[in-house]
Amino acid sequence: MFASVMGTGIVATAGASMPGLHAPATFVWALDAALLVFLVVAAVRRWTWTTVREQLADPVMAQFWGAPPMALMTVGTGALLLGSDWIGLPAALALDWTLWTLGTVFGLATSVLVPLRMIGSGERAFGGWLMPVVPPMVSAASGALLAQHLPEGPFRQAMVLGCYALFGVSLFATMVIVPQIWQRLVQHGLGAASTVPTLWIVLGPLGQSITAANLLSGVHVLPGQAAFGVLYGTITWGFALLWVATAATVTVRTARRGLPFALTWWSFVFPLGTLVTGTSALAARVPSPMFTGVAVVLYVGLVLAWITVALRTLGSSRTGASKPAVPPPVQAVRGTALPATGSA
Repeated sequence: MFASVMGTGIVATAGASMPGLHAPATFVWALDAALLVFLVVAAVRRWTWTTVREQLADPVMAQFWGAPPMALMTVGTGALLLGSDWIGLPAALALDWTLWTLGTVFGLATSVLVPLRMIGSGERAFGGWLMPVVPPMVSAASGALLAQHLPEGPFRQAMVLGCYALFGVSLFATMVIVPQIWQRLVQHGLGAASTVPTLWIVLGPLGQSITAANLLSGVHVLPGQAAFGVLYGTITWGFALLWVATAATVTVRTARRGLPFALTWWSFVFPLGTLVTGTSALAARVPSPMFTGVAVVLYVGLVLAWITVALRTLGSSRTGASKPAVPPPVQAVRGTALPATGSA
């Protein structure tokens, strides 16, 4: 359920760049921060070392350990962009630095340990495989905002260089995984309907990398940063829109046959939100009605997706269909890696 924190948080942070939405976005951030505290407390109370080992040993549930570090950093970024209006900039910076550090360390661990877990497993790739390798890209984007508050000099430069290194960790891991996902789709089809939402996870590293590249280009410590952000961002943005069209078509076709609700539906939210922030970051670098207009349209879609998934999650929680406090058990077919109800 930490994916719900990610999804709610991206609605807030993406809204920070939308005209006239700063105040509503701040309320959404406050809701997200409260949700994070609730889930962390619930997780500490319920998780045991045995539970953690069982989840890491499962080829499907292990992937979704990428969600907690991204949830932490999403709330931290929201504190800096929005929460500072309420708690003040010093407190917002302290909170963001804390959550960014925890999320970065946790995310680097998942980006190494979970892929190692898959070596020799014989499992087929699905969208969830990207979850443990996306956190370093979130660290790069969030770290760029923190770097802007560091004094000019070696510390700021080291922060920016470190963020570029994190950018590379996630980018090249994504370049390895996405072709495997496409190959599986071509050779084996879509699989169970409940896995279709995980196709949207591909947008996560794409949109977040556009965001990171352009935010880092705004911290001038290296030559050519601005050009890299715009060139990389625009090229990747084009492919991201292609993936949106592909994933949307597949989702609509599946929905016509029946798309049962599962916590994987949160895959519709955060990845789309990263494309909103990436498009907004491009619009800030290259003032263009095209980028601005697309960002607004995507944000409307993001809000509608968030409302839909949040309401369905609340409804399933009341009926006992899901357990929002901890990742639910996996119902997977060995060798196909199909999460029936796993959090995304």
